Amino acid sequence: MAVIIKLLMLTSLWPGAVLSGFHSLRQKPYSPQHLHHPHQVVQQEDEEHSHPAPMRDNRKNASKMRRIDSTKVRQVKSEQLLRIDDHDFAMRPGFGGSAIPVGIDVQIESIDSISEVDMDFTMTFYLRHYWKDERLSFQSTNNRSMTFDGRLIKKIWVPDVFFVHSKRSFIHDTTMENIMLRVYPDGNVLFSLRITVSAMCFMDFSRFPLDTQNCSLELESYAYNEEDLMLYWKQGNESLKTDEHIALSQFFIEEFSASNGLAFYSSTGWYNRLFINFILRRHIFFFLLQSYFPAMLMVMLSWVSFWIDRRAVPARVSLGITTVLTMSTIITGVSASMPQVSYVKAVDVYLWISFLFVFLSVIEYAAVNYLTTVEERKQLKRRGKSSATMNLEAVQAMAFDGCYHDSDADLNFSVHSEESSSRGRAASVVTLDAMRMRRKKSIRGNVGRIILENNHVIDTYSRIIFPTVYIVFNFFYWGVYL
Repeated sequence: MAVIIKLLMLTSLWPGAVLSGFHSLRQKPYSPQHLHHPHQVVQQEDEEHSHPAPMRDNRKNASKMRRIDSTKVRQVKSEQLLRIDDHDFAMRPGFGGSAIPVGIDVQIESIDSISEVDMDFTMTFYLRHYWKDERLSFQSTNNRSMTFDGRLIKKIWVPDVFFVHSKRSFIHDTTMENIMLRVYPDGNVLFSLRITVSAMCFMDFSRFPLDTQNCSLELESYAYNEEDLMLYWKQGNESLKTDEHIALSQFFIEEFSASNGLAFYSSTGWYNRLFINFILRRHIFFFLLQSYFPAMLMVMLSWVSFWIDRRAVPARVSLGITTVLTMSTIITGVSASMPQVSYVKAVDVYLWISFLFVFLSVIEYAAVNYLTTVEERKQLKRRGKSSATMNLEAVQAMAFDGCYHDSDADLNFSVHSEESSSRGRAASVVTLDAMRMRRKKSIRGNVGRIILENNHVIDTYSRIIFPTVYIVFNFFYWGVYL
């Protein structure tokens, strides 16, 4: 009886023990120690397949975030080595004390362009800053520096150097920003930039194109005056270095030099300023070919009219007008490529005086033609009204047909007109034949003498005076401006 009671009690307790053991197994985490239990492995697989798809995506994203965080940890280590987060880098090093010295050196890569019209120049160069910031010092067993790119610049203090009188400037950013930051264990910093700047150059064109221009690029701190920041050339005159292959189309670079000074602003005080000075001398050969030689040739061409017969009106007038218009074109072309300055340039002096010589040659022929006409009219008045009428018509015909007529022909023609009234038609025919034969012989044998006799005395003097004065002017001009 007692045995039956014990069996009934065990039967009632066995389902509860089995259920409690099953729950305990489900609550235990999955571990490699349970791999030898096949039922537990199947149970674990069932649990994994029982999770929905969003949970699996979350696990993948979490693994990606861990990989991204690993790169961030490496960057934070370098920043922790420099103790970036321990200091306020909005303040300059040694705030409250003496001015921090910032050394500068420049290596000029190229002078890209120089514009006379805009009065500016464009230059590409490497700008390097040197200073010491003890807040960036770090421990190093091998005393090696650390080099960074432009991403660290926004987190530390750097000098705020700007370019005075600059119009445009930019930092090159291909393929990345051309910025380098190098920090040494003792806190010394090297900050390098590759910059292109377009700045003003106050040019003086009073001797153009025989001029020499002095241009300068000026560097200065924008916010910190001399009490907070002291700019200086790192190695004196050796701080400015240039590329040996720098060349310009219109200028020859005579000298590069570095200097420093102070600039005063009434509201903020005195500032240190550094100067990059360079002297440019213009190549003159281009302007000799384009302006000076054509002007000389036009002046010489205008002298040809002094050797043409004074009665050849079309030839002399057309030659004078052509030279005047050509000189006007040369002057206009030179003025179009130059700024509109309010003073006279050296090239203007030469071109306008050459234009004056050409213009005077036209005026000279106008005077010769007028005096010739007056002289012939006086001669005709002395010979009588009848002969004057005929000779006046002949003079007008000669003035418009451009033919050559000598004074002997005029004299014989007038004599023939007087004798024809008394001797009759037969004597006039004989006289005309004799006059024509004598004129042909004189033209064939004495062409030079006829030309000289038919020219006015003003032409004779102009052949000597005009070239002599122009040569003297050239000696004086080139002696002054060269």
